[in-house]
Amino acid sequence: MQVKDCFVSAPGKAILHGEHAVVHGKVALAVSLNLRTYLRLKATATGKVCMNLPNIDTFLCWDLSELKQLVPYSCAKREELKCLDPELLRRLREFVGVTNGKLDTCNMATLAFLHIYLSVFGSGELPSLTVSVWSELPTGAGLGSSAAYTVCLAAALLCASGAIPIPLKEWDHTARWCQEDLELINSWAFQGEMIIHGNPSGVDNAVGTWGGMLRFLAGKIIPLSRVPLLRILLTNTKVPRSTKVLVARVKDRINKFPSVLPPVLDSVDAISCTCEKVLSEMTSEPITGEHYNILEELIDINQHHLNVMGVGHPALDTLCRVTLTRGLHSKLTGAGGGGCGITLLRPETDSSVVQSTVQDLTDCGFDCWETSIGGPGVQQHSRLSVKDEVLDVLNQY
Repeated sequence: MQVKDCFVSAPGKAILHGEHAVVHGKVALAVSLNLRTYLRLKATATGKVCMNLPNIDTFLCWDLSELKQLVPYSCAKREELKCLDPELLRRLREFVGVTNGKLDTCNMATLAFLHIYLSVFGSGELPSLTVSVWSELPTGAGLGSSAAYTVCLAAALLCASGAIPIPLKEWDHTARWCQEDLELINSWAFQGEMIIHGNPSGVDNAVGTWGGMLRFLAGKIIPLSRVPLLRILLTNTKVPRSTKVLVARVKDRINKFPSVLPPVLDSVDAISCTCEKVLSEMTSEPITGEHYNILEELIDINQHHLNVMGVGHPALDTLCRVTLTRGLHSKLTGAGGGGCGITLLRPETDSSVVQSTVQDLTDCGFDCWETSIGGPGVQQHSRLSVKDEVLDVLNQY
């Protein structure tokens, strides 16, 4: 099998509106973040499969002869996607040495890689290759870093196996796959997410695959065809939180105040739908200051609702207060209770205002990035289109 070298990337994700309410049957809007995970797949003749994940200090190599022994237990064919193969997973856990207990980030990343690699190539000859991944996304911050990783893995390995074509033409800097190929990438990425998270919603890998914005309601994920690219500040308060605990807290509050909380959830639903309508208008008519006024007001209202639900945190209050002194509007994104927040930047917001805001937030002990939302999903890159700093890291392996 002639495996071709390739570079691919996939975006992280943020929830724009609808977090927590989505658990109770309301609309959520998820958006791609222009902080990306980059993967380089390199064909080798070493007789080994190597995986380099410098973000989490993980560097592993296996002999093909070792991996071939696991193949007969993989009944998955690359053209047919079944549910996770429990027997292969059990053997992989044994192989990696994690038969019991909670998996750490390294073990989860390893299992996801080996499962996709063996399932995709299992029906033919296993190729010798090196996969190196570098991410601009912080891990464990609720920004879809694991999904961006599994989307990149799925795209690169499916391409290398010939299950999907290489979309990049000689003259292209970047290229995307057709809808059918994206669906296959998304399906394999979801399997990787199941290994890492157990019972994921599928939102993170769908955003990583399609990019832009997705509407999520009652388990149905609908990519929105056109959305404007919006500038934001993304802030990580670095306050750890448990999504499970926060989801339970909201449920308890709904049970305690059955006449008070449901209207709040209905209001969050209306915020998501109003925001979707405004963003749609912004792609079909000239963008005005009024569009941004509405988006900012929706952010403020939703943040108050999230506090009412009990998922705020003093660190998030600080974020909102600091940005508001500069005339900027912020809300938490994701589970809350700490974690991350997003701040909308208008097109006319001066770079000096952005820089001083970032400095203020950094002085609070937060990590802060200027980025954008609504960018492309998974794509293949020519070497020329990969940022120099990312190339420098990936070329080391």
